[in-house]
Amino acid sequence: MKRIYFFLIIVLSLFSCEDVIEVDAPSEPPRLTVDALIRLDTSVAVTTATIKVGLSSSFFDSNDVADVDQMIIQNLDYEPTSPLDQNFIIFRETEPGVFQGSKNTSFFTSGNLFLNIEYGEERYLASTRFVPSVPIDDLEQGDGTLFTGDETEIKVSFTDNADRDDFYLFDFDFDEYLVTEDEFYQGQTFEFSYFYDDGIEAGRTLEISILGVDEPFYNYMNQLIVQSGGDQGPFQTPAATVRGNIINVTDIDNMEVFDNVGENDNFALGYFAVVQEFKETITIE
Repeated sequence: MKRIYFFLIIVLSLFSCEDVIEVDAPSEPPRLTVDALIRLDTSVAVTTATIKVGLSSSFFDSNDVADVDQMIIQNLDYEPTSPLDQNFIIFRETEPGVFQGSKNTSFFTSGNLFLNIEYGEERYLASTRFVPSVPIDDLEQGDGTLFTGDETEIKVSFTDNADRDDFYLFDFDFDEYLVTEDEFYQGQTFEFSYFYDDGIEAGRTLEISILGVDEPFYNYMNQLIVQSGGDQGPFQTPAATVRGNIINVTDIDNMEVFDNVGENDNFALGYFAVVQEFKETITIE
């Protein structure tokens, strides 16, 4: 969701008149946008991953669909389970801009995963590793408010894993997100309240998720949340360019060294991450 704020000063004088004010909106050439956040339910044997691609646009314009030539996720550490099994997934376009591929879940949960996208005459690459999470212990509606008195409070509690340093991303539905790290509650049960600015009608069911993320994705999401005021999905066109982990490798001649790219400003918007997700639902009273 894009927000554009215009601040217009209207000057009234003795004579009624109107002046046309031209507003120059920021613009830049279209970029490939990639929604490659793959959420895993590790209790299922097979996962169907969905990746969405498009082209960013200037303000006032709608985003266009990108005509991607090929999309693959490869895991060089994966050991095939049968002669027909492979260490990669070829994604097929199921509808304009939406690509899907299915694989046994274990393919995603170990090893280094590489996302390879060929678009036009350019190639984009990103790498990631699976990040685990912890389940939500309790989810309940509170009666607290912040400023207007119309907010809806949701109380969330979960127990952090004491054996690792964890970063979390909470998805509160409506494209509202929150990030947190366990620096001050490692290994402990942590409870906090989240407030929806606009009151939610009684009977509405919310789906709330906790996702494990690594530190770079945590930092990326934190920038987007701050920039958007919390009311923006992670793969919408942001108010300013926030660089993710999907780089243009068209001119790279050494895959071990990524600083020899001819065009440093040529990259895709979005992020490639594979994370464990636990989700719960709550019905507003």
